[in-house]
Formats: sequence, C-alpha cells, structure tokens
Amino acid sequence: MTTSSAGQPLIPQPPATVTALRQAVAQIAPAALPAFTRELDQAADQSRQASDLAPLQRFIAQWAVYIHIQRQPNVAKEFRRWEDTAGIGDATQARHAASALGKILDDAYAALGLPPR
Repeated sequence: MTTSSAGQPLIPQPPATVTALRQAVAQIAPAALPAFTRELDQAADQSRQASDLAPLQRFIAQWAVYIHIQRQPNVAKEFRRWEDTAGIGDATQARHAASALGKILDDAYAALGLPPR
C-alpha cells in the first residue's frame, strides 16, 4: 500500500466510474481486487436480469465509499479496529463498534454526496 505523510489521503477520491474505482482499488488495496471483480460481475448480472441499473449503482456507491475510507490511513485503521472489536467483543462492545462503524460509513456517504444507506 502507498504510504502518506501527515495523515493525508493516499490518492485523490476517484470519479465514481467502474474504471476509476478499479484503478484506485488496484493502487491502494490490491488484495480487494478479486472481491471488486466478483461483486461487479454479480451487480452486472442482477442489472441485466432485472433490466434495472440499481444493482450497478449500489456497487459503485459501495466501492466509492470503500475507497474513500481506505485512501485515508487513519480512518481505515480506525475502521479495521472497530471491525475487530465487533467480532471479538461482548454484546455491549459489539453495539458500540457497530455504532462507530455506522458513523464512519455515514460520514463517507455524506462526504461523497451519496444518499444515506
């Protein structure tokens, strides 16, 4: 992964296109490329079957948010910490972690001008 000085984003937020998002994933989170490709294929299949662009739109929004978080090392680290806490903590810790994760996601959606989930 590319490093950043002074907590600055690793890369600028890419446009919300499949090509730009794929390039960003390859640059900052290459291990996520197989999931990106698998989920893109699923969204495209769902869109074709239903003659509806909503699955592709959800895919693009989800990955734009993922990149928004991952391109900021401090936010990505905090997100991973809360994910870990949610998985290993007791019920109270899990609820607190879920709330913290939700806030990070809500902030990312808002920063990207996307409607709330």
